[in-house]
Amino acid sequence: MALSAAIVLAAGEGTRMRSNKPKVLHTFAGKTFLNRVMNSVAALDPATLAVVVHFQAERVAEAARSYDEHVTIVNQDDIPGTGRAVQCAMAQLAENGGIEGPVLIAASDMPLLDSDTLRKLVEFHTASGNGATVLTTILDDPTGYGRIIRDREGNVLRIVEQKDANRSELAVQEVNTSVYVFDAELLARAIADLKSNNAQGEFYLTDALETARSAGKVGAFTAPDPLTVEGVNDRVQLAALARTYNRRVCEHWMREGVTILDPETTWIEDDVTIGRDATILPGSFLQGRTVIGEDAVVGPYTTLIDAVVDEGATVERSRVQESHIGARTNIGPWTYLRPGNVFGEDAKAGAFVEMKKAHIGNGTKVPHLSYVGDAQLGDHTNIGGGTITANYDGVHKNRTVIGSGCHVGAGNLFVAPVEVGDNVTTGAGSVVRHAVPSDTMVYSENTQHNVEGWKPAWER
Repeated sequence: MALSAAIVLAAGEGTRMRSNKPKVLHTFAGKTFLNRVMNSVAALDPATLAVVVHFQAERVAEAARSYDEHVTIVNQDDIPGTGRAVQCAMAQLAENGGIEGPVLIAASDMPLLDSDTLRKLVEFHTASGNGATVLTTILDDPTGYGRIIRDREGNVLRIVEQKDANRSELAVQEVNTSVYVFDAELLARAIADLKSNNAQGEFYLTDALETARSAGKVGAFTAPDPLTVEGVNDRVQLAALARTYNRRVCEHWMREGVTILDPETTWIEDDVTIGRDATILPGSFLQGRTVIGEDAVVGPYTTLIDAVVDEGATVERSRVQESHIGARTNIGPWTYLRPGNVFGEDAKAGAFVEMKKAHIGNGTKVPHLSYVGDAQLGDHTNIGGGTITANYDGVHKNRTVIGSGCHVGAGNLFVAPVEVGDNVTTGAGSVVRHAVPSDTMVYSENTQHNVEGWKPAWER
């Protein structure tokens, strides 16, 4: 049965994160908690996707809209608790025409909550005829989680929060994940009479299950993988979960034929793609939608952000962002590629080279100590060390064009906008301000002046 609505709870501050931003906007493997949960929920195609906000409400709402332009934003008032959040959401959905059928409710601090687990939960709920179904998991250490209390037949009696549990209840290892499916009509009745007579003074959504139980069957579905429903309350938990998850990601790519020498120091985000026989060396961070081709070598100590590295290329000890590196091209060490660079095949950007919006032709080399920005370099051109394209005149970014087959001497300065033809040779120390035709040698004649006795005697 299709979901009539999905409600994502994103109103809390997350005080244990000790942060100036809401917990749901912290990142995990390249995406915020909220983004990841919304994506998983949206994959079930609910008729309405609602996100409940309160702390830094506009900031969270803006993020939610950026993830899904059709999302319904619900503002929770100052009355605290998950139960109050759902009351506010259901009231707004009722104003928008009401809902019938299953309603999924999910907390937004579970960055690994996946659509497959949610789909199985909804299918179980529908097949069992439950009025409400709780997603649970079994933990060796359930500290901090609400405990699932069942009757002798295995039905859910109630959920007891950590601070309200007695000794026997604290010993229970089955815990609430803060993900539920309710029948919409039953949910509306169950949340109508919530009370705040608990240690936190909040309206707990878990209390609604006792009302639901009196009106219908309350069941539980245990998540197959506890990692998918693990919550994050502080930065210690975030780091531990991130490391565990990243190890799984690295193991996935190793089984796909990628060599990862040290998974403990290699970090790979979800949207990265790596070809067979690529090698990832220690200290590498692969982020965004980075694509690495077959037989490429990345690292050590390299960061790739939304980069494309074609087959057989090497990127060593460098930072590369939004750039395309052609086949068998060598980058690094200590190279900084800002966004917008495109390299042909068999090219090179060597030690202490910085580039931005540069198009580098096949076989062209920029070996070391150079800045190339807003420039186009043809094929099989060699750029001498210490060369700079002076692309900024204080107002505009201007373009430098250097043709194919050129040999640029050391310490050259190209004052853009300027165009240099094919097969040009420039002398060391040249300042090129004007167009240079093809098949030309160009140099700047600089007069050297020696001033003797420049320093006073007392400084010598």
